Amino acid sequence: MSQQKKAILTIEGREPIELPIYAGTLGPDVVDVSSLTAKGLFTYDPGFMSTAATKSDITFIDGDNGVLLHRGYAIADLAEKSDYLEVCYLLLNGELPNAEQKEKFVNMVRRHTMVHEQLQFFYRGFRRDAHPMAIMCGVVGALSAFYHDSTDINDPHSREVSAFRLIAKMPTIAAMSYKYSVGQPFQYPDNTLGYSENFLKMMFGTPCEPYVVNPVLAKAMDRIFILHADHEQNASTSTVRLAGSTGANPFACIASGIAALWGPSHGGANEAVLKMLDEIGDVKNLDAFVKRVKDKNDSTKLMGFGHRVYKNFDPRAKVMKQTCHEVLNTLGIHDPQLELAMALEEIALKDEYFVARKLYPNVDFYSGIILKAIGIPTSMFTVIFALSRTVGWIAHWNEMIGSPYKIGRPRQLYTGATERNYVAMSERK
Repeated sequence: MSQQKKAILTIEGREPIELPIYAGTLGPDVVDVSSLTAKGLFTYDPGFMSTAATKSDITFIDGDNGVLLHRGYAIADLAEKSDYLEVCYLLLNGELPNAEQKEKFVNMVRRHTMVHEQLQFFYRGFRRDAHPMAIMCGVVGALSAFYHDSTDINDPHSREVSAFRLIAKMPTIAAMSYKYSVGQPFQYPDNTLGYSENFLKMMFGTPCEPYVVNPVLAKAMDRIFILHADHEQNASTSTVRLAGSTGANPFACIASGIAALWGPSHGGANEAVLKMLDEIGDVKNLDAFVKRVKDKNDSTKLMGFGHRVYKNFDPRAKVMKQTCHEVLNTLGIHDPQLELAMALEEIALKDEYFVARKLYPNVDFYSGIILKAIGIPTSMFTVIFALSRTVGWIAHWNEMIGSPYKIGRPRQLYTGATERNYVAMSERK
């Protein structure tokens, strides 16, 4: 970050205020407004759409041009040429590992895949029909009660151990959430398998018979993990950073990120895609549905198309589309809902209304279809998103804790009553 120029803020009746302008390696310049508070001024930016709350070396997004880089590497290259744990190493350490570093990292993750046996009693405290995200929030937040030897945020080794524990245990916790909801016994991790293969076995394996992992499905699962691993300063990552700025332990911070991710406007988007398809019902209803979407007086929403950040094609969606068709072809599934999704995709890619507005299918559209095809229930979609995003949250949390930082304290534009005299109960009308 370097200062190249300055801005002059002129306000009637005040002396001009000089504000430094900093340039990063990529992206827009930023105006440093931190000195305004001392001059009795705040900035007003609902949704923080124009506010850089931090500086970061991890992920860069150019929404206008459909660019997503992790530590400088294009997401398409990582999804095609790396696996999830290699991307984890990259996000945490800043560089791709060599063969020795990769082996050491993978082995360390394997050492931490099991969870404390007593955690199973936490699950029994939930109703069987509890939403898996509710379970995830509770169980992940409780990890600090079991692994309190890695909660010293000022110790780099402690932070490293907590990172390994979270990355390794999240698939186990997620799969246990699913098993509990369907009344099946929990499956222990199998450390002879890769990260994605192990997750699928814990999800769908039973003690009754051997479970053979389909390599195409494992590869698809791994790509889903990669494509959701990090996405810069989004709502859940910002939540983790804000919680972390208080000095909270890493497990509590990640639990706060899970809670933020649960919202339908964030991690729940792929779940919303299948709900939309349910509402459409049949291919014969597509024309009427599309007509309602185009009607500005109709509240019908097209889920899984377009993106708040990407004003062009979501770069993750290109990889996910290819993976989606690979999975459907491999499984030979003839599911009316999946056929409906493919028909909707075809319409959106050709219809001038959607093309002109750049309402292309996003990563949530394709990932929802893939997860359904694999056999993962809709209620688990956001859990898998949380599993994937854990490494991104940890990377941002660790970046902040490892540097000088301040407790987060957003300001406000107060519009309430001015100071009033207290009125006794007997005198109130």
